[in-house]
Amino acid sequence: MELLQLRYFRTVAKMEHMTRAAQELCIAQPALSKTIARLEEDVGVPLFDRQGGRIRLNTFGKAFLDRVEKALTLLDEGQKEVAELAGLEHGSIHLATSTLDRLSEPLSDFLSHHPEVNFRITQTATEEIAYLLEAGEVDICFTALPIDRPGFAQATVLNEDVFLAVPQGHRFADRISVHLSEVADEPFIGYKEEFPFQKMNDMFFRQAGITPNFVCRVDEPAAVASLVRAGLGVALFGCKSGEDSKLTLLSIESPVCQRHYQIIWHEKRYLSLAARKFRDFVIQYFA
Repeated sequence: MELLQLRYFRTVAKMEHMTRAAQELCIAQPALSKTIARLEEDVGVPLFDRQGGRIRLNTFGKAFLDRVEKALTLLDEGQKEVAELAGLEHGSIHLATSTLDRLSEPLSDFLSHHPEVNFRITQTATEEIAYLLEAGEVDICFTALPIDRPGFAQATVLNEDVFLAVPQGHRFADRISVHLSEVADEPFIGYKEEFPFQKMNDMFFRQAGITPNFVCRVDEPAAVASLVRAGLGVALFGCKSGEDSKLTLLSIESPVCQRHYQIIWHEKRYLSLAARKFRDFVIQYFA
C-alpha cells in the first residue's frame, strides 16, 4: 500500500466521480482507476459501489476513509514539525476566513515584520470554514460568526458596533441614534443571503421584530456604502471609520447590534510556529 494511493483514494472518495477526481489530481483517468483498483486489492474488499459509470463510497470505503484522513493529517503535521526543527522553511500558514475586510490591516502589518512567511488564504462560508478546520486543511480561521465544535479553541479579538447608515438629507440624518424598529418601512440595502454579515443582520432584524424591504442585495461593504450615498436606501453598516459627508451613521439603541470577530484553531491539531505567531499577533493587534 503506497502513500500516493491513499491520497488518490481520499480525493476520489470526496468527489465520488472518477473523471473529476482525475482532473483535480492532474492525472489520466485510466491511471487513477488502476490505482484505486490496486488499493482495493491490497485492502481486500471493494471500497466503492459501481453502477454504470457512477461510483459511490460503500460501508467499507467510509470506514477506510476515516482512517486514511487521520493518517494523512498526522503525516502532514509531522512534515510541518520536522521541517521547523530542521530549519527547512521559514513557515507557512493556511488561513480560512469569511471576510477579509477586518483582517487586511493586521495581515499587512504581520507580513511587514515577517516577510518570509508564506500565506494561503481561503475565503468561504462559515460552514465550509468549520469543515476545513475539522479536516486539518487549514491552520487558523477568522470569522464574525461563532463556530462551536468539539476541539475548537477561539479568542474574540474584535467587538464591532453595527450602525444604521442613512444618506444625506434623510429624515433621520440629524439624529444621533435610532431604534431599529423605527426603520421597518424604509427601503434597505442588504447583502446577499449567503453572505456572513447578512446572517448576523437578519438576527438583528428578528430581534427588532421587523422584516426589511430589500431593494438591492450586494456582496461587499463598499457597494453598500455607495448605494446608501446614492440615496437608494438605508443599511446596517459595521464600521464608523472614514467620515463621509454624504453618509450618516446612527447608533442603534435597540436591539444591541454588535459583531464579534474570533480567531479559531483546532486544539488537537499541530500548529506551525508561523501559525502560532500569527494567531498571537492578531490577538495582540486588536487588543
